Amino acid sequence: MLAAALLVDAALSVRPPAFIRDCLEGVGFPRDWWWALVAIKLLAVAGLLAGMAVPGVGLAANVGVAAYFLAAAYAHIRSRFFGREFWLNCLGMLALSVAAMLLGYVRW
Repeated sequence: MLAAALLVDAALSVRPPAFIRDCLEGVGFPRDWWWALVAIKLLAVAGLLAGMAVPGVGLAANVGVAAYFLAAAYAHIRSRFFGREFWLNCLGMLALSVAAMLLGYVRW
């Protein structure tokens, strides 16, 4: 589920709709570097899918995704950009990545 959400996010980020543009501009992320976010998300998708066959790779990719969204949350807090994009998109994806990690790798 996390890989699918990231794939959709990466596809949307190629030609960002208003809510993604507002988010990136709101935190002051340079427009010249927006392409890098698409590449990072696609690499994360590849890592998560590879992790279905090689668990260590999946865990590493999942930790990377959580770190990515922690950094995004920090950028929102630093810039005091607390719009809907922060609460739904940023923290929602952070929660999804942490839930995927807990459900996928923690043995109860």
